Amino acid sequence: MAATDPLLAHLLRRTGFGASPDDLAAFEPLSYAQAVDHLVNYQSIPDTVDSHIGQPGYVGTTSNGAFSPNTVITDAQQRWLFRMLHSQRPLQEKMTLFWHNYFATGFSKISAAVKPQNATRLMAAKASEDPQQQRGQIELLRDNALGNFRQLLTAVAQDPAMLIWLDGDTNTKAAPQENFGRELMELFSRGVGYYTEDDVYAAARVFTGWNMKESGIASDPGTAFSFLYRPEQHDTGVKTFSFPIYPGGGTTIPARSAGAGMQDGIDLITALANDPQTAIRLTTKLYSFFVSEQNPPDPNFISQLAAVYLQNDTAIAPVVHYLLMSAPFQDESNFFTRYSWPPEFVVRALKEVGWNGFSLGTALSPLTNMSQDLLQPPNVGGWALGAGWFSTGAMLARMNFASTLAGNQKFKLAAAAAGANSAQAVLEFMLARLTPATLDAATYSDLASYVTSGQTWTGTAAQLQALTAGLAHLIVGSPDYQAV
Repeated sequence: MAATDPLLAHLLRRTGFGASPDDLAAFEPLSYAQAVDHLVNYQSIPDTVDSHIGQPGYVGTTSNGAFSPNTVITDAQQRWLFRMLHSQRPLQEKMTLFWHNYFATGFSKISAAVKPQNATRLMAAKASEDPQQQRGQIELLRDNALGNFRQLLTAVAQDPAMLIWLDGDTNTKAAPQENFGRELMELFSRGVGYYTEDDVYAAARVFTGWNMKESGIASDPGTAFSFLYRPEQHDTGVKTFSFPIYPGGGTTIPARSAGAGMQDGIDLITALANDPQTAIRLTTKLYSFFVSEQNPPDPNFISQLAAVYLQNDTAIAPVVHYLLMSAPFQDESNFFTRYSWPPEFVVRALKEVGWNGFSLGTALSPLTNMSQDLLQPPNVGGWALGAGWFSTGAMLARMNFASTLAGNQKFKLAAAAAGANSAQAVLEFMLARLTPATLDAATYSDLASYVTSGQTWTGTAAQLQALTAGLAHLIVGSPDYQAV
């Protein structure tokens, strides 16, 4: 594939966060199928990206004191943005972002329960760096990004951040707590309309005793938080659902002893993960995420994706590989038909405009104004995706970020464009570097007028700085740059 191949650029926007010139050069020798294999089979690529934080040649970070992404939420947000920008496993980070919205869990509620430092640990700590080997939810999602969905559901059900977020830590046989059971069916598996209120109560009883253990006082930064099954708090009675739980079609989880009662939850999660309706719903979301939000999928194609999911024991990697190799994904009519999430917009702009001398701390307030604080979804349903990203205020925040970044990178951009021999050549260079959607004639004419109006071409460093920075601001802040 040529480095300028539109299909390669499309692949890297959808499976990652766009591509820097170095990224494109790395993929240039590969065929399309080889590129897909490289992206999906990332486990063979060393995950050393975090070791480069603070090193020359990488984007900067800003912290109040020592950089501590395991305990300070703004540092954790910057570490994730750093990974999005520099990881050699872009699809792993992209799927982690997908799951973060899918299993939306917010820092604020957890912080109120266990204080900010521990809330950050529960959301983002790397176990290898935490004194109590605490693994944050984002690390859990990253570890299982393309893994088995049934296993991921089970891990999420036992995750301390989720136990606090959906009140599993207070779910007892005397007072079954319905929040997790409801969202397990409504948001995490079958979807709205595919469960009843009786199912919600039965699910609450299934997960009684699925609680949390704290090794010390919740507000103590040395506390370890972990899942704990409390048999004495489990409802041992039968639980009947409106949908099959077992392969033979049985809808009732039998009465079990308290000691064996944890199997109730495993049985329900297994049933939901393997449910055909879950397969349809999940693969439809993956279609929207990777292929298009604007062009609805062919139901037959979704059926094919669902079949791949079910035939591979709910593994996600085969589904994503099948999807990326499919005709719908490679169809040019689906290019630029998904609205970019704020982190996608920011990281793509950094990859294409540049990051030398830029700090990710500068991006945090703009991301808030664009309506997406990482690790802080607005509710259990996650963020409003699609065109909902583009309120007047959010679009202004994107334009302002484009201006800030363009001004920050004007020297680097001018140096990169030094070979241009005309204002028109500068425009063509910037359009190739920034890869907006295909411009209509009027927009292109406006940009051409911008680079030629009121000035004679001299090619000086000052002129190149002004032209490249101005174009970066206009292009990155334009409607044509907001889709991926």
